Amino acid sequence: MELSPYLDTLRRELHSAAAPGGAEVARTAEVLTAALDAAARLCLLEALGDAAAEITSKLDGATVEVRLRGRDADFVVTPVAEPAPVPSPEPPAADTGDQARITLRLPEPLKVQVERTAGAEGISVNSWLVRAIASAVTAGAPAPVQQGRGGRPRRVTGFAQA
Repeated sequence: MELSPYLDTLRRELHSAAAPGGAEVARTAEVLTAALDAAARLCLLEALGDAAAEITSKLDGATVEVRLRGRDADFVVTPVAEPAPVPSPEPPAADTGDQARITLRLPEPLKVQVERTAGAEGISVNSWLVRAIASAVTAGAPAPVQQGRGGRPRRVTGFAQA
């Protein structure tokens, strides 16, 4: 934004106001306008900065900045950055090998959450679980095993007979 036209208008108005006072007053106005140029430019930049801050406060996430370029001001609008969608891993294709059956026991509140989430995504609970497990397996190392007494893992292996 070029500030010179606004400063030229201010200069003309000061000269017009000083003209009826005679040559001495007109010369004083001319000296004053030269001295006021930098101060008036700075004052305009401050007003533009305040306006940009007020506009930014009314926008939904975007920001407006005033940047000085030489002796003029530039407005820069930075829109809200949309987060990149996190790609979900594709479940393994059905024809890549044999399918295995597993029994999974979930606490009722977790089961309800899984059903609700799968329904919201428009897929079956089984498909959602396959995708979640595939994501967990490909994401890295499994969660650490909790330690029991004596530093031994808290898990039971082997057979049980009733």
